[in-house]
Amino acid sequence: MENELSRLSSGIVGLDDMIEGGFPMPSVILVAGSAGTGKTTFAQKFLFDGARKGEQGIYFTTLSEPTEWMLRFSSRYEFVIKDYFGREIIYVDLGKELRETRPYEFLSYIDERISEIRPQRIVIDPMTVVGATDSNYRQFLYDMTNRLKNWNTVSVVTGEVEPGLLYPPEIAYSVDGIILLRMEEEGEIRRKYLEVLKMRGTHHVTGRQSMDITASQGIVVLKSQS
Repeated sequence: MENELSRLSSGIVGLDDMIEGGFPMPSVILVAGSAGTGKTTFAQKFLFDGARKGEQGIYFTTLSEPTEWMLRFSSRYEFVIKDYFGREIIYVDLGKELRETRPYEFLSYIDERISEIRPQRIVIDPMTVVGATDSNYRQFLYDMTNRLKNWNTVSVVTGEVEPGLLYPPEIAYSVDGIILLRMEEEGEIRRKYLEVLKMRGTHHVTGRQSMDITASQGIVVLKSQS
């Protein structure tokens, strides 16, 4: 008899129904899309869903933004509970480490912070600038995703998509799941879509699904059918 995988809720309304109840645990999930498609909103909702359930989360940002700035831009979302920051959700700015340490020293720094906090949920936003100067970038990303899984967590990493690509190719082969967020012009209207492109060990709904971003729930998948 096949063993059931442990799963962790995504926190995204409509998505868990598409992926057998949640993300496999442990796993690393890439959320890829161009600017404005909702990658950071996805990552935040994932963490806040866990915090609401008493799960520990850590938010690694590579953008060198103070916590106050992120909270200000996120405050329009009703699911953002400011009291969770510093307790259930630890915010770590990686900008200084990216500038001042070599890639594998950087991995050790992330390991140390995870060891201190022992989270169930990890976010790296955005991931695509991490280790980009390493001469063997793909191997670096492979090592990083393996380290994240060794902590028995679910990690959501976001990736900015360059024109003409569906997702950042360097990291795609080493992650366990790929979720695409897209915004497409249809006549005079821009519509947003979510697509589960890959999810290891999971029977998932295929094809693009309409989505919306609301103040109350963040990302909502409007249509998900097998």
